[in-house]
Amino acid sequence: MRIIAAVLLPLIVPFVITEILWALPGDPIDIMCPPGLCTGQAQMAQRLCMADGAWHFYSCWLSHAVELDFGRSLRVAQGEHVWVLLRESLPTTAALVGASLLPVFVLSSLASANLLPRALDYLWQAVGLVPSVILSLLAAAYITISYGAGSGDGVPAMLRLGFGALVLACADGTLAGAVIGTRSVFDEEIKARYIQIAMLRGESTFLNALPNVTPALIGQFRGRVLHIMSGAVIVEVVLDISGLGDLLWDGTLLQDFPVVLAAAFAFSLMSGALLLVQAVAEVAVEMHIRRAPAVPHDAGEAVPA
Repeated sequence: MRIIAAVLLPLIVPFVITEILWALPGDPIDIMCPPGLCTGQAQMAQRLCMADGAWHFYSCWLSHAVELDFGRSLRVAQGEHVWVLLRESLPTTAALVGASLLPVFVLSSLASANLLPRALDYLWQAVGLVPSVILSLLAAAYITISYGAGSGDGVPAMLRLGFGALVLACADGTLAGAVIGTRSVFDEEIKARYIQIAMLRGESTFLNALPNVTPALIGQFRGRVLHIMSGAVIVEVVLDISGLGDLLWDGTLLQDFPVVLAAAFAFSLMSGALLLVQAVAEVAVEMHIRRAPAVPHDAGEAVPA
């Protein structure tokens, strides 16, 4: 089911956006190119495959998207290929999300091994109560006061990226949910009988429980990644980080439909890829558990090779 969802998600998201555009009052081409501001609506409709309805546009757009042809920007970067805008934005968003996942992964790992004091849970929860938009505004204010409103390169750019990663990692309960959620999965698994027997044998409870809780941990981790990716839109806009979320926001404000569709498609591809990774990892864990040596029923019985 996860593999099917991973394949269908990038197809469904642009279709839903297309249907929303056609459901709005008025002609879609007039929404993107108001008659009072520009001319040549008929030629633009033919060029964008928007003259024959939503389904024709969607099938035409999808056939071009497979070839990485997302058309040209109408307003965000007028005349520029949308693929170029995506190519410039994706590395920034990937760096932002990757940097924010680092403390989440490290602290979750320490919590799963019971190496992180439980008393710190109150700290993670307190920090997580602050919305990401508030922390982003505070970080943006600090950078603006320290380096000026027009600062966008060098140290200010690195600070924007660093502060953005910290906001995504800590705000909206991301870190608290990761630490407490990971620990609770192990706490429940440790109650199982086979873990109690392993403890009597002097074996590691962590290593015994890890294979069985890995699918749940993978699912939780995918949820954290999606949560961070969603928050990246807010963080990039507030901190003026030129990433995929900022591109999506600009395209929406300026009614640049090719940019909106391509950016949403990129987000759906990443979400689908996470679903695919989760499915493959769960299958691999299940195969590992099934191939594990059987436990002998009798002390004198030999363990099968």
